[in-house]
Amino acid sequence: MGGSCNERLDFGKMGYGCKHYRRRCKIRAPCCNEVFDCRHCHNEATSMLRIIFDRHELVRQDVTQVICSVCDTEQPVARLCTNCGVNMGEYFCEVCRFYDDDIDKGQFHCDDCGICRVGGRENFFHCSKCGSCYSVSLRNNHSCVENSMRHHCPICYEFLFDSLKDTSVMKCGHTMHTECYHEMIKRDKYCCPICSRSIIDMSKAWKRMDEEIEVTIMPEDLRYKKVWILCNDCNDTTEVFFHIIGQKCRHCQSYNTRMISPPVLPQ
Repeated sequence: MGGSCNERLDFGKMGYGCKHYRRRCKIRAPCCNEVFDCRHCHNEATSMLRIIFDRHELVRQDVTQVICSVCDTEQPVARLCTNCGVNMGEYFCEVCRFYDDDIDKGQFHCDDCGICRVGGRENFFHCSKCGSCYSVSLRNNHSCVENSMRHHCPICYEFLFDSLKDTSVMKCGHTMHTECYHEMIKRDKYCCPICSRSIIDMSKAWKRMDEEIEVTIMPEDLRYKKVWILCNDCNDTTEVFFHIIGQKCRHCQSYNTRMISPPVLPQ
């Protein structure tokens, strides 16, 4: 064969893999017994199956067999190939059955999440109430929502908890993909798609509405009409004068409100 042991271990580094990961092995999916480059490749392929009931996703911890991309030897999950000795992934997690050559990602396994994440362990903390790892900049600086990451992005509907895309935590504590968040802002949508709270500082916009209301005179038959409103930002309920431009919350001064039926008083 020739070559030293170290040369054999480095053989093929960064030369194998798929669009999701660069590594020197493939996986055999136990759910369908097919071979794929990674679980994401599996999930993309099975999600396109013609028969809906045949569509399924791979549970990463269920993988027991991998195939070395260098010598094509199938074997139990391990870092090194039992046949040619190649290191099948510079980063290897036995719990997640995960291999990756791009160690610059800063991969780390979070026991509380139960999966591997990227970005460097020192840059994240696990929020037990939200049920996920967040940037250390959010420690004691975010609104907790129970299991906030264990749902689908409200814009693209991809499951957030183990998504490969960056995720943003909004002021209200709800989460969505960062790219979806920026796309929403670009389309002048400033409310959380889940709870309707304002996601940015709207004080300047509210001031402009104050000025517009001041110079917009309502017709005589509507000038003294009152309506009940619910504020999406502070959840306060109050009765205010109706205006075609908007109804202002008396409690927090927000115009992010909606008209509701009058509250029913207890008998």
